[in-house]
Amino acid sequence: MVDLIYKEETYEIVGAAMDVYYTMGVGFLEPVYQEALAIEFSRRRIPFEREKKLELYYKGTKLNKTYSPDFVCFDDIVLELKVVPQITGGHAAQLINYLKVMQKRLGLLMNFGGTPKLDWKRYVI
Repeated sequence: MVDLIYKEETYEIVGAAMDVYYTMGVGFLEPVYQEALAIEFSRRRIPFEREKKLELYYKGTKLNKTYSPDFVCFDDIVLELKVVPQITGGHAAQLINYLKVMQKRLGLLMNFGGTPKLDWKRYVI
């Protein structure tokens, strides 16, 4: 059996997100869940950065456009939130691009728009 990277940290993040999902329910916009999750991370002492700006480059030239994932937790896990009927390949591609730019291995994509449960996926590159 293969060991999962950041298994305990992922468990903590998902637990916090589930608490937010079951407390808030569905129907809010993404910034509401993001703010509630930041509060929950703080309560649980989960280290995080919110909307960290990432510089982008094209052939060595810095672009004016930046990326900002919703959260970076434990300095190594990129977390992207969505509020959509279902997660698509485009959402996954966005997260994978964040991982590449940041040179991180693990990303979590969480959808607060699905019912009857929090929909989340784990991506490792």
